[in-house]
Amino acid sequence: MTRDEILEAVARRESLSGADLHGVDLHEANLSGADLFRANLSGANLSGANLSGVDLRQADLSDDNLRWADLREANLSGANLGKADLRWAKLGKADLRGANLSGANLSGAIMPDGKQHN
Repeated sequence: MTRDEILEAVARRESLSGADLHGVDLHEANLSGADLFRANLSGANLSGANLSGVDLRQADLSDDNLRWADLREANLSGANLGKADLRWAKLGKADLRGANLSGANLSGAIMPDGKQHN
């Protein structure tokens, strides 16, 4: 799917559950409230994107650029964030239960408890 097709689907509130969005460039995109359950977003550029309230349960976000992304109240339970760049991301009230954060860079990120990661 192209960036425009993805944004149109999100605007229409269509589910992108299980979609293969590997390597997509969605920097600074507004995906707020999207259904990306089990989507493959590995290697994607989501820097500065609005992902607040997004359903990312069991999604593959490995090797993603999530710098400055807004992930407040996103459901990331069971998601793969291995080696993701989460520097300065906003994770306030995000659900990270069972998420893989192995090798992820969380420098400066605002964590679910509201504290900034060192």
